[in-house]
Amino acid sequence: MSTRPDVPSPAARLAGPEGELITVAITTHPRGLESLLDALARLDFPINPQLYHDACLVFVRTDGAEIEQPVTMVEFPAYANRLPEIRQALQAIGWPQDALAYLPMLEGLRQSYFRTDLPPGSPWRCILRYRSLQDRRRTAPPQPEGSRPTVAGTP
Repeated sequence: MSTRPDVPSPAARLAGPEGELITVAITTHPRGLESLLDALARLDFPINPQLYHDACLVFVRTDGAEIEQPVTMVEFPAYANRLPEIRQALQAIGWPQDALAYLPMLEGLRQSYFRTDLPPGSPWRCILRYRSLQDRRRTAPPQPEGSRPTVAGTP
């Protein structure tokens, strides 16, 4: 039995007066968690963060080789029009902008990772953000670029 809902259509979206509802994920090293949570607590909207202490980043090179890095992930729901405010909060504490990724809420509930495709010319094809090492081990290898949505950047 899975806790992730079956979504009949990948095009299904949740939206309200503040835009599309998304799942925001921000990665950090354990020592940076407190300053990240303090910055998020200063936002003008309430957040209910889920912490994943056993998360990992996987950097996928253009030749398919992978480098895995353990991290802590903070995940919470927000409306898409709040992304600039979240980015400003990260910038105010000197956080790298690539620490933030997001997916539409229903996709975020269904998937065990966030994929960020990187621009041509980068030695990396993409970065995968897994909620746990167990999710990484049981998830099938990612599909080639273009077959899954890019999750970082401007909505």
